[in-house]
Amino acid sequence: MTTTSGERPSNQTKEPPVQKLVEQATRTYIGRLQPRYLADHSVAVAELARLRRGAGKRAHQVTDLWGVGALEDLAALLEGRHDSDRLQDAEEAVFLASTLWALHQQSRRDQGMYAKGRSLGGAVRSLIRLKDSPGTDDEKSPLRKRLVRVGTAESLDSVAVRLREIVLLLRTAPEPLPLDYPRLAGQLYRWQHRTERAGVQREWGREFHLAATASRGKSGKDTGAEGDDAIDPELSADEDGAYGGYAAGE
Repeated sequence: MTTTSGERPSNQTKEPPVQKLVEQATRTYIGRLQPRYLADHSVAVAELARLRRGAGKRAHQVTDLWGVGALEDLAALLEGRHDSDRLQDAEEAVFLASTLWALHQQSRRDQGMYAKGRSLGGAVRSLIRLKDSPGTDDEKSPLRKRLVRVGTAESLDSVAVRLREIVLLLRTAPEPLPLDYPRLAGQLYRWQHRTERAGVQREWGREFHLAATASRGKSGKDTGAEGDDAIDPELSADEDGAYGGYAAGE
């Protein structure tokens, strides 16, 4: 290959950010498993049963899930990478998103609970509209406080438990409320890095506010939609939501 003077040929291509690989691994795994589960394939049904045992827990905490397909997909994508110092963060994000999806999907054969573009904040807002009494102020709903508690958590263990609470509520909603689990995995990966945490919190809050704008069919600015986040200054990091705490084994 010839080059002009002063130029150096380069065969190197820019590697995608680890966040994108986290999202890709989650998308590949759930995208492969969900249609098989909906079709009642026995292997997929057994796989989801295994995955549910890890919902709300940390990767490698459940020995039965060592070598789960989602983490194998991630390992293949990260092979040979030189920036994998946050490999554990990536594994935790993929594992948590995949197991929460399995919990969300439990016993549902009519529709997949992974759907692209269905954000966490938007799902919580939709849940408020379905569960709370007509005329309830969305901003004061106990369900919103559950989303706030995810944002104000101080450890991944707390985030996992609080997300599990939300997913259990989504699973029992009067109508299907799916989530974009690859997107959630990417957010969970970033959340584990202290300098990126505030940005993820703002995303969850923005999702919540923009969902109200979309539901009203408005194109204008929604109250609090810009620059707001899921952090409520009146709610401490460890305050319990009004719907009660996490019930083990639910």
